[in-house]
Amino acid sequence: MPNDPDRPRRLTVEPGGPVLIEGPVEIVREDGTVAASDRFVVAVCTCRRSRAYPWCDTSHRRRTRPPGQGRKD
Repeated sequence: MPNDPDRPRRLTVEPGGPVLIEGPVEIVREDGTVAASDRFVVAVCTCRRSRAYPWCDTSHRRRTRPPGQGRKD
């Protein structure tokens, strides 16, 4: 699908799922409000720790796990 700046891509963020998306994009939040970005590529937060949610601010990198806790997929 070619990137057409006059027709932004739309993504609805579901819990559990950064996702990199070619812009421009419009994200419909759970409350129905729309967050828009016209950047070339955007990072969408999926951990919900971002202070700039729905945009990723790399907060997921600061997450710590107790010893012995592996990643659950």
